Amino acid sequence: MTPAVKGAILGVVHVAMVLSLGAKLLIDRSTMPRVWARTAPYDPDLPIRGRYLSLRLLADAKGFAPGVVYHVAKLSVENGRLVARPSEDSGDIGATVGKDESIATLTEPDAYFIPEHAVDPSRRPSGEELWVEVTVPPKGPPRPIRLGVKRDGVLTPLDLN
Repeated sequence: MTPAVKGAILGVVHVAMVLSLGAKLLIDRSTMPRVWARTAPYDPDLPIRGRYLSLRLLADAKGFAPGVVYHVAKLSVENGRLVARPSEDSGDIGATVGKDESIATLTEPDAYFIPEHAVDPSRRPSGEELWVEVTVPPKGPPRPIRLGVKRDGVLTPLDLN
């Protein structure tokens, strides 16, 4: 086999790997539950990754003992809301439950990449909240799909393109 043929085979294998990952994520998006979740955006200050927001998702906390600060949580969608419940499975995601025992903040942030020319959507005027639509897989962190803004109880998806 010549080096050119070996290189072509390697290239085809790499393209197949990338396409299979894309197909898996599209299948997950169409088969797994989706929900809008409130976020607490913050700037991670990592210029090497490009332009993105780092989002900490907020979920309804159910079943946590009073005073629990950090726990492993199982995520689910109940009545159109993201819900975190205590879990003993180390494959689930971490959550912090503070003084307000009804809200769990997921400890692993989600990265949401935005176009170079887009205005930073995390900077909201008073009275607006940033929300993100996510796919909730059985294990691991939620996967962000798109951003939205909630104002006066109305959620409007953002068009960042």
